[in-house]
Amino acid sequence: MKQSAVARVWQEVQVYLNEPDLGWQLLVVGACLLLALLGENLLRRRQPGAGRVWELGRGGLKRVAFPVLALLLVLLARTVAEEWISVGLLSLALPLLGSLAVIRVVFYVLRVSLVGATWLVPFERVFALLVWLIVALYILGLLPEIIAVAESVSFTAGKQKLSLWHLLQGLVAVLATVLAALWLASAVEARLERATGLDDNLRQVFARLTKALLIVLAVLIVLPMVGIDVTTLSVFGGALGVGLGFGLQKIASNYVSGFIILLDDSIRIGNTITVGADRGEVTRITTRYTVVKNVTGVEALVPNELLVSSVVQNESYSDPQTRIGLPVQVGYDSDLERAMAIMVAAAQTQERVLADPPPAVLLTAFADSGINLELGVWLADSGKGTGQLRSDINLAIWREFKQAGISIPFPQREIRILNEGGNVGTNSHD
Repeated sequence: MKQSAVARVWQEVQVYLNEPDLGWQLLVVGACLLLALLGENLLRRRQPGAGRVWELGRGGLKRVAFPVLALLLVLLARTVAEEWISVGLLSLALPLLGSLAVIRVVFYVLRVSLVGATWLVPFERVFALLVWLIVALYILGLLPEIIAVAESVSFTAGKQKLSLWHLLQGLVAVLATVLAALWLASAVEARLERATGLDDNLRQVFARLTKALLIVLAVLIVLPMVGIDVTTLSVFGGALGVGLGFGLQKIASNYVSGFIILLDDSIRIGNTITVGADRGEVTRITTRYTVVKNVTGVEALVPNELLVSSVVQNESYSDPQTRIGLPVQVGYDSDLERAMAIMVAAAQTQERVLADPPPAVLLTAFADSGINLELGVWLADSGKGTGQLRSDINLAIWREFKQAGISIPFPQREIRILNEGGNVGTNSHD
């Protein structure tokens, strides 16, 4: 069988190489490809329509414009030219262009539905290679033999007898319907984004639930269509349940916690939170983790289970205003009222400091080296960080203190030196 297959391949190659009027056929194919390229450029220059759904459809049309136009032109050229020249090469171009259109449609849907997925580029190469391989086997006439071999490999799942060919058909059908479900889910999500009266968290919950339900519905519909009984999946469902109970418990818990966070509205995108040692702004909430970006630009991926089971400090949960305290120490011989006024004035010059509630100074303690004061200011954007603000206020206070003659004490120690007779010696301060 292997020798006959190889011989058949070689014969097919010779047939295409020895095609009569090969030069004319190449010229016709090249002209069709050039016209298809011009048509694609004209389509790309058209102004976009209104609406996200129109954009999705228009983007998909641009993606498949070249292979579809080339396919139609080659089909038309073959119909017209078959009365004068051989058209074997034109017939060969038709399945190749059709497979190219399929590849582009599939990965356009994937790019729209799975934004940011880094695995799409290598997967596209593998998928394209697989499609071209199937097309080549079809052209060479080897595909029926491979299908027969796949049908001969069978096994039993429950009460149903399945073959390798059935499983491959089911896999392809599931992939196609899942891609359609993902595209439809992206259209629904775009529709939800335009809903002005819907909460952001609820919008994300509805979008993810819609995507999950559409995928499950697509699988349940397509499997019986290819002859696979869905009840046979109960065996695999039981194994999956055991796996979730042991190995995937944490992952399942994070997914459930993600939906809880979105539904109870305890954490929203834009909130400034502190969980453990991580503090920053919530920039993204997924079903598995939440992204917390601090003022240095570092992003922490916090598992959702941790946000549900531990204490989370949300600085903008019900009120975005937060208070920060700046401690300052002055000497005992300083004019306290003058020092407090200077500290309040230094805070009022900063744009980020709120006027209501106004800045205020508290006397917190009579310390060893001086009197401890604390300047309290209120901010509405503490998520932007407070390091630069603290520095600016402290610098302004230091300058005004120097002009007003208010001292900031340094630590002092009193040293007593005793001589042999027990008399007290001189005292010194440093």
